[in-house]
Amino acid sequence: MSSPTPHLAPDQRRARLARRHLLAPDRRAATVEEVADALAGLHATDPATVYLAACARLAAPDAGAVDRALYEDVSLVKLLSMRRTLFAVTAGFAPYVGASTARAIAVKERTTALKHLREGVDDAAEAWDERRLVATEVAVLAALAERGQATTAELAKDVPALREQITMARGKPYESKQSVGTRLLRLLASDGHVRRCRPRGGWTSSLYPWALVPALPDVPVREAKAEVARRWLAAYGPATEADLKWWTGWTLTDARKALADIGAEGVTLDEGPGFVVPGDTEPVPDAEPWAALLPGLDPTAMGWRGRDWYLDPEHVPALFDRAGNVGPTVWWCGRVIGGWAQRADGELVWRLLADAGREATTAVEAEAERLRGWLGEVRVTPRFRTPLERELSA
Repeated sequence: MSSPTPHLAPDQRRARLARRHLLAPDRRAATVEEVADALAGLHATDPATVYLAACARLAAPDAGAVDRALYEDVSLVKLLSMRRTLFAVTAGFAPYVGASTARAIAVKERTTALKHLREGVDDAAEAWDERRLVATEVAVLAALAERGQATTAELAKDVPALREQITMARGKPYESKQSVGTRLLRLLASDGHVRRCRPRGGWTSSLYPWALVPALPDVPVREAKAEVARRWLAAYGPATEADLKWWTGWTLTDARKALADIGAEGVTLDEGPGFVVPGDTEPVPDAEPWAALLPGLDPTAMGWRGRDWYLDPEHVPALFDRAGNVGPTVWWCGRVIGGWAQRADGELVWRLLADAGREATTAVEAEAERLRGWLGEVRVTPRFRTPLERELSA
């Protein structure tokens, strides 16, 4: 007679989150690389998220340590990958992310870029086609090899084609202009030819110089997808097929194959069937009470498609923008209980959307002081602004 399928209730999911996402004070990490591996990558579309997400989980928060990992040691690698989103992953994990996800995205990016070049450039020196695109890329790579590092604007001095303008969404209310250089450097980065260097203007800046980068080691696609699924499930499990499909951006078939390849073990969740890595069904002790102020696009807040076990659906309109990007959140013992913001004068402010008690309020105040201490004079405005963040920061 077969054993009953283990059931993992929301309190068990929250206990795992506290420990595995390094949010309980006694679980905080010593290095940025430990944080990135624990979370299977840090969201990097907003430059500030990498710093804020890492330092929230470091025993000794240090923006300089994040800087070194990204731009000196290059132990963190930024890849356009899961859900066509920019992630910072460790150098050891990068080949798996590249083969499982980034390569396929790069192919789509090239097709889309060529379409926009053909249709959107009004005053091109000559028509854009595959031949001209490749020739321009070769010229850019040669210029970078000569310069060592350069911004897109600096490269445009060597490669004039980069200065041409593309009209995006022509005729639509949101029509906009974009330089060929902006699009082409993004394409070279998605192909793994160039990387972002330390930004000019501080760690919240998006003004990146570019540099050449060695190609990632080759990994078979199926093996890569299995490794990505294993690491994600170890960090975010128990979780559902739909969660993995959403987080990776894969098809449901690919998600199911990857779960089968790692021998994922079935469990039941309040919302239905779920999975854990093999052997991960035993109860996990509750962590000590903890609070956290996590940034917009934090990996924990964006880790699952189904979020009701840690986020009250009534709070979604205040904490997310219309595209589904989460803003800065306040956490208490595995639940989102509010949001926070930084005002122009540096003041950190927050609002609790649920009454979690005096202990929670005291712990949130302590976390705000901890954040204030390492931020110093830095001012952070999320790239994707949410209703509550806008209201608090005004």
